[in-house]
Parts: sequence; structure tokens; C-alpha cells
Amino acid sequence: MHARVVGFIAIKGGVGKTSTVANLGVLLSQDFEKKVLLVDANFSGPNLGLHFGFTHPKYTLHDVLEGKIPIEKAIYEHSSGLHILPASLLSRKVNTEQFKQEIKSLKNKYDYILLDSSPCLNEEILATITTSDELFIISTPDYVTLASTLHSLKTAKQKKIHVSGIILNKIRGKKYELTMNEIEEATQIPVVSLLHYDPHILSSISKTHPAAFLTPKSEAVVEYKKLAAALVGERYKDPRLFSKIRNLFSKSLTKEDINRAVIMESHY
Repeated sequence: MHARVVGFIAIKGGVGKTSTVANLGVLLSQDFEKKVLLVDANFSGPNLGLHFGFTHPKYTLHDVLEGKIPIEKAIYEHSSGLHILPASLLSRKVNTEQFKQEIKSLKNKYDYILLDSSPCLNEEILATITTSDELFIISTPDYVTLASTLHSLKTAKQKKIHVSGIILNKIRGKKYELTMNEIEEATQIPVVSLLHYDPHILSSISKTHPAAFLTPKSEAVVEYKKLAAALVGERYKDPRLFSKIRNLFSKSLTKEDINRAVIMESHY
């Protein structure tokens, strides 16, 4: 076992980065039976643990990076079997250089380690970028977020870390939104997931259980399943009736299906 460290970045808050990490982690663990660790690398504004009901963990990543405890003490097992390494809700300055070494020490214990980064262009997001084997950028289909996405991409390229794709979130189907093709043309990075706005995601956050647990057949969760499958080198077949009917009339792959196939091949 040798974990692949996957970082999720966005230099803008509110794009759904943490929800993406939480749901992908659940699916990799639950549906694909992988040993998964989720890490809250948003040191100054963490909330990944809150998505799973960890409101007052005894030990956190901050304690590890301050040299108070070994990293294993700050890792918690969720009832689903997923492992979570939360950060302290009370922000404290940490040694980001040590972060990479601590994560490296865990790679022989997991199949996947997912990092939820800071949304700020600072040493925190750089810690995620330089620790990761590959990155995904979370974006929404608007010009402001696209500008932030381009900044994220530039930073990743400077550090020579591969960006596997863009996850386009909170699509509402409005004419004023940027299209998938426009975003790919601007970034030269494939869009691997198209996630339409789904109220189930917000509802699940309020219940401290990711949507992958609560509404496994919702549109957003099915899209996450497709990406999770690609990460493990498989292709997900949507079992829902309307999807089967749609496939009867159209055998061609969508652009994002093709982009995910590239990821699938690289992880096979």
C-alpha cells in the first residue's frame, strides 16, 4: 500500500472545495473499498471535520505540527471507516514545511490521502500543492472564479505539480455562465466533472453527514462517483433508470467522460 496524495485547491472561498473532498473521500472508502485519509490542510480556516460532526476533537493537525503529539493521535476513524485528520478551529501558526514530512510518513498506510487546502494564496495552499502527487482545481462558471483558477494553475505549474483536471461546480444553467469549452480554452486544463447546483449538498452540511451518505442517487453524488471511479482506474456506470434510457438514445461519450478516461488510464 502506497497512498496517492491528491490535493484540492481553489484561491477563492465558497466554490465547494471542502464538500468535494468530503464526498469523494466517502465514495472512495464506501463504494470502492479504499483505505482513505482526509486531511484538513486549511490551517487558518478549517472546516472539513465539521462535515463529519467533529466539532471539538481532542487533538488536531495543529498539535502535530507544533510537535506536541505523533500524527497518529490526531487521526480519527469515522463510523463509515473513513479516517479524518482535522485541524484546530482556533487558528494557530504552524510549520508548513513539516506538514509534507508528516503526510509522507502516512503514505504506506493508505490508498488515497485527500488534502483540503486553504483558499488563500499563501504558504498554506503552497503546503498542499508541494505535498500532493496531483491536483484538482475547484471552480465555478464565472469570470471572477476563473481568474482565481488561473492563479491556482500558475502556482501549481511553478511548483511543477501536475493538475489532473478542473471540477466545475455550482452550475445553474444560465446564459451568463462560462461554458466548459470556454474554461478549458482559458486554462488549457480538462474539465473532469460538471456539478450542477444541488441543494442536497447544503442540506447535508447542516446535518454533518456528506451527501454521499444521505442522498447517494442525487445528481451531484453520481457525478462525484464518476470521478472517484476514474481515480481508482474504473468507469462508473450510472444505474439510475433515466440514465439508462438516455444511453439508449446516445452512445457517444460526453467531453467530461473522455477527460475522466484520461485520469482512469493514468491510475490503472
